Order: sequence, then structure tokens, then C-alpha cells
Amino acid sequence: MNPSIKQLKAYVAVAHARSLAEASERLHLSQPALSIAIRKLEDTVGGPLFARTTRQLWLTPEGEAFLPVAIRLLNDWMEAFEDLNERFMKKRGKVTIAALPTLAAGLLPEVIATFRQRHPLINLSLHDVLADQVNQLVREGRADLGFSVAPQQSDDLVFEAILTDRYVAVCPQDHPLLGQEHVRWAQLAEYPFIGINRLSSSRQDIDKIMVEIGLPLDILCDVSQIATVGRMVAAGVGISVLPALSFRQIADDGIGHRPLVEPTINRELGVIMRRRHPLSAAATALLALMREAN
Repeated sequence: MNPSIKQLKAYVAVAHARSLAEASERLHLSQPALSIAIRKLEDTVGGPLFARTTRQLWLTPEGEAFLPVAIRLLNDWMEAFEDLNERFMKKRGKVTIAALPTLAAGLLPEVIATFRQRHPLINLSLHDVLADQVNQLVREGRADLGFSVAPQQSDDLVFEAILTDRYVAVCPQDHPLLGQEHVRWAQLAEYPFIGINRLSSSRQDIDKIMVEIGLPLDILCDVSQIATVGRMVAAGVGISVLPALSFRQIADDGIGHRPLVEPTINRELGVIMRRRHPLSAAATALLALMREAN
């Protein structure tokens, strides 16, 4: 059984008009073509839907019972395609983003503001989480896009680099390190240090570099929020290391920063997507804005 939309439209039009001539005018279809559509539908369902007289058509009991069902099917059909069209036109839908806090607070606000101006009916959701959580949210399909560092050993994920960040030494104003154009990583070991979350990708990079140069940091304490690092450094508690992009999200009153060298570390940041899972039109539009922003 495979009735067509054309047959359903013909049946509903005739049921409302009770006349082939009037229904054919409504549908812009010839009377012979309309009659054929009705007959094929009746053949498909196994019996007559109309009782015919010389002047008018009447619904059979089966036809009466089927009419509200047919109307609902046609409405559902039209609504389905209207919904699909609105999604392609970015008039409906949702995009969920998972991003490192550095990107969520430092880079995404301007991008999201532009996206909202262009597509005000799209619902946006943002999770600012650590790198491993970004990967997990994307992998499980709970986020359409992730913005983070490149995932390690993740064949199910695709990474596209968008921008490059660098690490900087963060010091209170008037600190001797700010008198230099650059700061060597080895010099960090000479001063009390404020650490950031040990599970963060930045902290893992910092620890790896200090192990490679063979010098331990004098860590006074570890904190979770980048803003807290900035305030503790400003208070003179110690120095720290942050991604340069972090300075888009923290107040820099009372602190300064210098690029870190020997080694110079470039930190690639970009978008993470599921392999073999195409993006929605809305997510594709957001990704395009991220590319334009850099």
C-alpha cells in the first residue's frame, strides 16, 4: 500500500467540494486526472471512498472516517517540509558548543553576538569546559562543535586549526621579569608560582615543558579560574603562565605579561567535529563565523 500525496490531495479536495469540477479548479488539475487519482487511491485502500450520483459525490462511511486522517497527514506533510526549509534557512534549530574557557570567554562572545544578529531564531547553548570534556561532548553528540586544542588519539574526531596562541609569563607590575622583552621558561623557577587547574590542557603543557628543561616550579597554590590567577598575581602572591588569549577575559589592572621563549611554544586552537557526521546548516554558519573571526 503506497498512496501518494497527490492522491490524498485529490481525495480531500473532492471530499470538501463534493464535485469533480470544483475540485479540479482548486487543484489546477483536469477532471480526468483527478478521477484517475481518486480511483487509484480507492484501489490502494481496497474500496470506494465516494458514492457517486449523476450530479454530486458523497463520502461513503469509510470515506467519512478517513477524511480527518487524510487532512492530518497532509498537514503533517506540509509542516515537515516547512520545518526543514526553516532549518536550512536558519530560521529554526539549535547549536550546542563546547569550548575551552579561554575561547568561551575570550573569542566566542563576539562570534556569538554576530551569529545572533544574523540568525536570531537559532537557539545557542555553550559549555565552557576542559579539553577532555570538550572532546567527550562532541564525541557523544551532545555538542555540535568543540573549540579546543587538537584531541589526542581520537580517530572518531576531526580537528581543524583556526588560530595559534602562545604562552606568556604573567607578573605583577614592577616585577623584574617585566623589564625584559621576553622571559625564558627557566626563569619561572626562580619565583613563587600560581598554578592553574592540573587537568587543563595549559597546565599539562606547562608541566611538560618544565620537566623537559629540568627545573621544578615553586607552586604556592593551584586555582581553577583564570580570572583568579590574574587577581592573585596582581596582589603580588606570585607569577604565573597563561595563554595570551586569556587576556581577553581577565582584568589586567596590576599585572603585565611577556612572551615565553626557550622554548617558544605555539598552541594550536581550532574546531572539533565528529567524523562522518555532517553539520546542520546552523552549525555550519557558526563555524564560518569562527573562521572569519581569525
